[in-house]
Amino acid sequence: MDKRRYRELERMLKGAANHRRVEVMDMLDKNPELSVSEITDRLMIDFRTASEHLRKLLIAGLVMKRYEGTTVRHALTARGRSILQFCRILE
Repeated sequence: MDKRRYRELERMLKGAANHRRVEVMDMLDKNPELSVSEITDRLMIDFRTASEHLRKLLIAGLVMKRYEGTTVRHALTARGRSILQFCRILE
């Protein structure tokens, strides 16, 4: 592997290296297309906290977003599903 690939793997793993982010990924796997508000309501966390977790997941390439009017919908990417599947193996 080259250095660029190692950095990409690091970014991806750091994106999932938080229990709350794994929880968000699990929720998006079961309920795709959730907004930040829906995620905050279901996890009972602060809006800013949820936004920051989603931002980190987006940077890692584990989540994608889709704009629907003024609402932003989130869903797992194929990479996000793979990481989530790996996390489930470790349970």
